[in-house]
Amino acid sequence: MAKTFEKLDAWKNAIDLALLIYQTTRNFPKDEIYGLTSQIRRAVVSISSNIAEGSGVGTNAGYIHHLKIAIGSLNEVDSLSIIANRMGYIANEDHKKIYNLIDKQGKLLYGLISYLKRKSK
Repeated sequence: MAKTFEKLDAWKNAIDLALLIYQTTRNFPKDEIYGLTSQIRRAVVSISSNIAEGSGVGTNAGYIHHLKIAIGSLNEVDSLSIIANRMGYIANEDHKKIYNLIDKQGKLLYGLISYLKRKSK
């Protein structure tokens, strides 16, 4: 089975974002392991997972649905990273790196949705 999602910049960037979040959350307080740490990790993994899952559903409408779920997860990561930054768990410099990947990810996801919509017409 061909894994076309692995060729997508949106998927590659989502993996980079996930790795950065996992590296960053290693330094979170241990009492956050079942709270903020777990929540942001689940959300960030959902982004690449939904891109991959959507690529295999067989219809553009189904793919777009999964991409919209990925956008929701991306927004969740953004919000949680802001909370973690304000609580002092993520340094401002590291938060800027995360924000830049989040911004790029949003552009890639919206671009892929636009492409699929045009392709469907």
